[in-house]
Amino acid sequence: MKNKTSKIVAISALSLGAVLTNVGLSSTVSAAEYKSNLIVEFSPSNELVKPVDPTDPTKTLGDEEGPVDPTDPSGPNPGTEGPLSIDYASSLDFGTQKITSTDQVYNAVAQKFGDGSSRGDGPNYVQVTDNRGLETGWSLSVKQQGQFLTADNEELTGAELVFSNGVVNTASISPKPSAVKNSFSLTPDGNGTAVNIMAAKNGEGAGTYVLAFGDNSSGGKSISLKVPGKATKYAKKYSTSLLWRLQDVPAPGGE
Repeated sequence: MKNKTSKIVAISALSLGAVLTNVGLSSTVSAAEYKSNLIVEFSPSNELVKPVDPTDPTKTLGDEEGPVDPTDPSGPNPGTEGPLSIDYASSLDFGTQKITSTDQVYNAVAQKFGDGSSRGDGPNYVQVTDNRGLETGWSLSVKQQGQFLTADNEELTGAELVFSNGVVNTASISPKPSAVKNSFSLTPDGNGTAVNIMAAKNGEGAGTYVLAFGDNSSGGKSISLKVPGKATKYAKKYSTSLLWRLQDVPAPGGE
């Protein structure tokens, strides 16, 4: 009986192996394919854009590390609303100077940054952003709002404001504005004539752009005030202002 039982078990095991082998050989792989869709859509942004580092626009500056207005301890004016916006423009300080009867050139102090910033002084700059989502170009101009005056309307006759070493910095992959004035002067003529200083043509200028005057080493000598020696100078503070204007008017060219 024992031999008979052993034979039956052995035969059963062999039969099961044959069945499993046959199943493996006869099975086929079945596959199905299905396509799903993905979308994303963008719309123009009206949000204010914070100032960026003028020499490294990949870095957005927080409230405690942003640029300082030397003429206003409460801080610089906020930028304009988007989607086409002027985010920041440096106010300029030419220091306290001795009265002299010879022609003089005074340099604007370099742009300073908040106590929370780890960077040193940098170039004075203007920053604009195009978040319209069109890449149709724009133009930036500036004009001096009259001659330097004292609080008693005494004029600093013949004073001339000169900008130099202009360079465009951006973190955007959209092409930089192709029309840029690297140097220019502003002389009040009573008409408030504006100077076009940076313009993007169609196919350029999407994103945030900085026009910096100098770099971290030359920022303190890239904007100057020329004062004639013959001009009468009172022992008072003189001031004026600049008006920056950004328009959706592209530079010539482009498609």
